Amino acid sequence: MKKILITGGAGFIGSHVVRLFVNKYPNYHIYNLDKLTYAGNLENLKDIEHRANYTFIKGDIVDGEFVQKLFTDNRFEGIIHLAAESHVDRSITNPMEFIFTNIIGTVNLLNAFRHIWKDGVDGKKFYHISTDEVYGT
Repeated sequence: MKKILITGGAGFIGSHVVRLFVNKYPNYHIYNLDKLTYAGNLENLKDIEHRANYTFIKGDIVDGEFVQKLFTDNRFEGIIHLAAESHVDRSITNPMEFIFTNIIGTVNLLNAFRHIWKDGVDGKKFYHISTDEVYGT
């Protein structure tokens, strides 16, 4: 069974992506990684929370050791990265939070991706939605 990690999956957009993947791809196991800040709400996913191909993981992509262990333990075949600070008014009041989540968190995911797939990324994908870039093949 392929393992797909979706970051930010308890947010408005992320929860719709998680639900779509859980329902459309029953042969994939969908892992939803979310910090559950002001933007995340597990009530968005009540209808799928007990599905056999779904796992919620509470965690922060800024924690590099946590991210590396998560990747080492699960060896994901694909990643959809939706975790981001995106509220403009919050960027004015706390710009460092944006830097940590949007830059450091993304780098942590890329480093973990690179580390576990160092022998090749054939068939592996890393989607970073906010930039429309795809890493892998």
